[in-house]
Amino acid sequence: MTIARRVNGPLALVVGSVVATAALLAKEHEALRVTGPGAVLFAVGCALCLAIRCTPAVGCGKGWRIARDLAEYVGLFGASAMVGAVASYPDAACTTGMADPLLVHADQMLHFNWVALYLLTSHHPALQLLGTVAYQSIYAIPAALLVQFAWSGKRAEAHRFLVAFWLAATMTLLLFRWLPAAGPLAELWKGPAPYMPQSALYQAHLIPLLQGHRLHIVDLDALHGLVSAPSFHAASGVLFILFARKMRRLRVPLIGLSLLMLAATPIEGTHYLIDIIAGGLVALLAYLATGLPQVRPLWDQQPRPRPIASLAPERERQHA
Repeated sequence: MTIARRVNGPLALVVGSVVATAALLAKEHEALRVTGPGAVLFAVGCALCLAIRCTPAVGCGKGWRIARDLAEYVGLFGASAMVGAVASYPDAACTTGMADPLLVHADQMLHFNWVALYLLTSHHPALQLLGTVAYQSIYAIPAALLVQFAWSGKRAEAHRFLVAFWLAATMTLLLFRWLPAAGPLAELWKGPAPYMPQSALYQAHLIPLLQGHRLHIVDLDALHGLVSAPSFHAASGVLFILFARKMRRLRVPLIGLSLLMLAATPIEGTHYLIDIIAGGLVALLAYLATGLPQVRPLWDQQPRPRPIASLAPERERQHA
């Protein structure tokens, strides 16, 4: 407990994730190599965030305090997201087969017709545009959350969000090992696709290559998160809602946009409905886990008040 309170919990988790991902990349047959100019840009961005955060705050006004906090939050969030996406490659290489038949059966039990929704979207360009914008809002919504955390000075809440995001990413990566899937577009649609969603057929193309150890490069300029089930878009959307509901001014727009993102995920993310449900459950578990006494010190650096009853023996010793 004491040690946990002396360190930046989200930073410790991110550093641990980087080490674990590096170990996974090196362990893979003919080690996977991370390449591309994006790696340099990412390193420069992290270095810039670190430089701003480490600048002394003595004598600085509120504006610089906000900048320092925002640099910390953006750096940690960006690192978590990047490491999670990269880790999905060696993770996919450890899987075997595809879980699509199981996921299709689950959707049938839920009476969800993915093909009908896909046809509806393919016939209406307005739905395609709305779905694309909503799906890509996964970048804008957390940015708004982090800015609000920094502006309001809610460091504990920001750290809780970062820890919950990390937990959700870790859980989806672990579950993905048992549920690799090509996705409904590859599994259910036969013939030329009248509309190509944002996620296209990346999972159907890349996962078999990684399973067969025929892909040895992770190009950060063409990086695609490969986690098919549970849906990390869905997990992120539910986390955004859980944290946005506490923000009086941004509550309505952020929750509304998050709901639109969730609605767009089956088509634009080429996910089964069961993927979305599982992702939502992962987010809920991650959020609840951050409230556990064992996890709370990772994000709550404030000393907890001691119960009055526990102070009585100490007062008796002082008066003795």
